[in-house]
Parts: sequence; structure tokens; C-alpha cells
Amino acid sequence: MAAPADRAKLETELLDALSEAADRRGPTLVSVTLPFDCDDPAATVFASRRAGEPFFCWEQPDRNLKLAALGRVREITARGTERFVEVAADCAHLSGDAVLRGGGGFTTGPVWTGGFAFDDGDSGGGDPAWSSFEPASMILPELAIQASDAGTFLTVNLMAGPGAGHEELAAGALARVAGLVGADLPMIDPHPAVAPSIESVRSPDAYERSVGEAVGRIRAGEIEKVVLAREVVVRAGSAHDPAAIFGALRIGFPSCFNFCVGTGEAVFIGASPELLVRCAGRGVSTVGLAGSTRRSSDPAVDDHLAQQLLSSPKDRGEQEVVVRRIVKALSRISVWVEAAEEPEIIKVANIQHLGTPVYAQLAQPRTAIELAGLLHPTPAVGGEPWKKARRVMAEVEHLDRGWYAGPVGWMDGSGDGEFCVALRSALIRDREAHLFAGVGVVADSDPAAELAETEIKLGALLPLLS
Repeated sequence: MAAPADRAKLETELLDALSEAADRRGPTLVSVTLPFDCDDPAATVFASRRAGEPFFCWEQPDRNLKLAALGRVREITARGTERFVEVAADCAHLSGDAVLRGGGGFTTGPVWTGGFAFDDGDSGGGDPAWSSFEPASMILPELAIQASDAGTFLTVNLMAGPGAGHEELAAGALARVAGLVGADLPMIDPHPAVAPSIESVRSPDAYERSVGEAVGRIRAGEIEKVVLAREVVVRAGSAHDPAAIFGALRIGFPSCFNFCVGTGEAVFIGASPELLVRCAGRGVSTVGLAGSTRRSSDPAVDDHLAQQLLSSPKDRGEQEVVVRRIVKALSRISVWVEAAEEPEIIKVANIQHLGTPVYAQLAQPRTAIELAGLLHPTPAVGGEPWKKARRVMAEVEHLDRGWYAGPVGWMDGSGDGEFCVALRSALIRDREAHLFAGVGVVADSDPAAELAETEIKLGALLPLLS
């Protein structure tokens, strides 16, 4: 059973913070963080969530970093070209005025969780499957559990103010904490009689034609690069289990950002190899990720494939485009920016990539959400130059990406946080799962080879869903 290390301490801190909030003129966020006895934050959230409520899980096992959140105290949403700026400002305003008690772990104060769609939402007419995911949504949860080498901690968030019943609010929060259930994540259990069906939303031939059309426009000098994605739908005999899928992902992809964002109606889940931005004070880190090849169970073959990737003019060219744009974007707001001189090989379970770490020191404080908006979309998931590539993508991709390839992550009360690019991902609604994969198209791209690369990338989730 998950439990606070000291229930009496939690009650005392809640009542003390609520009393201070009562002296404020308006509604005030109260956030209390204390040590917590919990073996598995994600399993606790999956087992304890109520029907219809949002939840969030985030893990990178190789860093021993876990964050899981439950419920909703506030949700900040926005659409349009300024959605990152608007959401960042609203989150920072509420966090900045909060009454805080306790502390510990890798975050400071209240933690916002959620993400952003690839597109800004102004175009309208999107796929109904994404209807419960806003173009921008960051949620302040009722409860957040974090675990790292620094220990395990629980954060309880409440909204209070003049006239609010302190005892009632504290009692409700304590009851919610007492209702948390410690559990193990289940195993994947497919329907015993009905085999899943797998269908490409657009045929493989149609996708190859889209790649060919993009190559022609690149060779004509219209753009330098564009990323084209495709969608596959898996329909199972029984409802897909996000808890079991998340458990399998974190075992199979320990170096990736394993995420699960639940809206109450649907779940967006994945294991992304790509960090969009990590912000700690004025320090910023990111990675330019572009260029991919398959893995092999034979170590010698695997290393040979990696060397081929490192020496591939096409993949190195894609890599340079991404890194150049990231450095340019960060240079405008930083004292210095440094990118590694050569890309390194980043290996995950079924694929390996070229990745170039990039670091920067900000000239002025910026929040993680602001930085995510500054960098999104990188040419690794969009194109170059983006304004023109965006038009080409719209004309040849024929896909509502929803949150696929958008930023997903968290930001704490100090503005620190991290967002990944939501790749190797799937949108799950009951028995139906929508999987997405994309590739970077450049002048010498081969349509058949690009289609094959999407199959490799789809291989991260497809075996778990089919």
C-alpha cells in the first residue's frame, strides 16, 4: 500500500498552508511535498485512478527517474500560434503565487504535466480520435508522485482561498492519499480468440508516392527537408490495456522517455528516444536526433550498421540540418551554445539513431514550456525551412498528427522541467490503437527505403498491440 511516511505531518502541513492561503485575497494554490512510501509511482497511479479523470506517467529507467500524477486541480489550455507563451505564463503565475510546504526530489513545488499537439489547432477539422486532446494542455494534478536517486516524494495540490473550509479541504486530500493503491503493472493479455487487425490508414503505395512527390519538390529547390509520417490502426478483440503497455515499454526501452497521458477518454502512450529540451535554472540541454537504421542481434552486424549510419551522406545531412536549426534558435536567447562536433550513435531496442547533444546557458531565465515552444518543431519532425516545409507537409502527408511528434513532459514550480518529442507513440481508445511513424525526406531519399524505415519505427509498439 502506498502511504505517506508521516500522515500526521502531511495533515499538519496542509492545514498550516491552507491557513496562510486564507489570508490571500483570491484563490491560491497550496502545494505540500513530503517523503512517500511507494515502490512504483506509475503502477500506483494506474491502480488508483478514477473513471474519467486525467493521469500522467513519465519514466526514464536508465536515469532512475519517475513521475506519475493523478487528477486535476487546474488545467491550462490554449490554441494558436501563441499557445506555448500563454500556457507558460498561466502556469508560472499560478505556481509563483502558491503557498508551499515541504520539498524534496528532482522537482520544486507543484508540477504541471501534459503536452502540446504538433499543430497549433487553428486549422480545425481534426481527426475525432484526438477530440479529448487540446492543442495545448498542462494539468496541475491533485497528487504527484516522483522517485529518483534523491528518494520518493508525494506532492498534494489544492486550491484554497478566503471562505474555504480548511478542515474539509485537508480531509478530502488526506482521504485521496489514503485511497492510493500499491500494485504491480499487469502483463499484456491479448484476447484469446480474436486476432487483432492491422490496417494502414493510407496504403504503403500511397505513402511512397507522397515521399516521391516531396523529393521532387526538394530537388526543385522549394525546401531542403520535410518529415512525412504515416498512421497504422490496430483493432483488437478486447480493450488495449495502457498499464500493461506502459510496463512493457519501460522494460524494453529503458533509455527512452516512457510516457502515458490519459484524458479519461483516451490515452497517448509511447517511448521516445528524443529529448526536445531539459531546463535546469539557466542551463539548457537538448539533442539533435536525425538519421536512423535498424538494429541487429549480432553485435558485429549491429556495429557495422552503426558505422554505415555515421558515414551516410544522406543521414549526416539530415543531422546537420536539425543541429543547425537548434543552435540558431538557442543562440538568440543564450550567453553561449555548444553542440558536439560529431554525432554519436543512440541505440534503443529496435533502432539506432544519430544524435548530437546541444547545451546552452540562457541569458535570462526561461521556463521549460517557453523553451519547448521555441524549439518545436525541430527539422527532425517538421522540415527546413519550416514555413515552406509546413505547406509541403500539409499537401502531401494527408494526416492529422494530433499529439504525435509534439512536446510531452512536465514543468515544476520554478520553471524547470523537460519535454520529449512524442515519437514511437500510439493513441489508444478502447479496442482501437492509432500508431504513428515518420521519416525525414531529403533530395536523395528513396521512397521504398523510407517506407521500410517507418516499419522499423512502428516496430516499437506494434508487437505490444498486435
